[in-house]
Amino acid sequence: MDDISSQQIATLVNSQLPEEQFSKHSKAIPTVYFMRPELSQILNIYGRVVAAGHWCDYAIDHLTDQAIFSIFRRASEMPHYRIIKEPTLANQQGAWRIMGSGGQVLKRGRCLDQLLRYFDRHLLKAVD
Repeated sequence: MDDISSQQIATLVNSQLPEEQFSKHSKAIPTVYFMRPELSQILNIYGRVVAAGHWCDYAIDHLTDQAIFSIFRRASEMPHYRIIKEPTLANQQGAWRIMGSGGQVLKRGRCLDQLLRYFDRHLLKAVD
């Protein structure tokens, strides 16, 4: 084993990996992510509505053109709400939107704070 040179090891490693990963012409595809303050705001609202007993589970997806925070009432369902960040629409309609379970746009905006106020109605309780 001591007779193997570093060049031979590199050849063995490269032969085991797909060639597409090492293509000279491939470009890194940018991915949209939630920034820490954005995710903190979303999780703050999510936690309060979960404590109220309305939601149960969530999922986060990072795609090439958008980041999606999906909210579920039950873990086995389709998402009840989706909070979508799409920076390419920031100058036109706003980078943020809330989608309902039927695919309809419930709210759209440029500022996440204002957009998340949509969920305040879940936190309101009737007082006798």
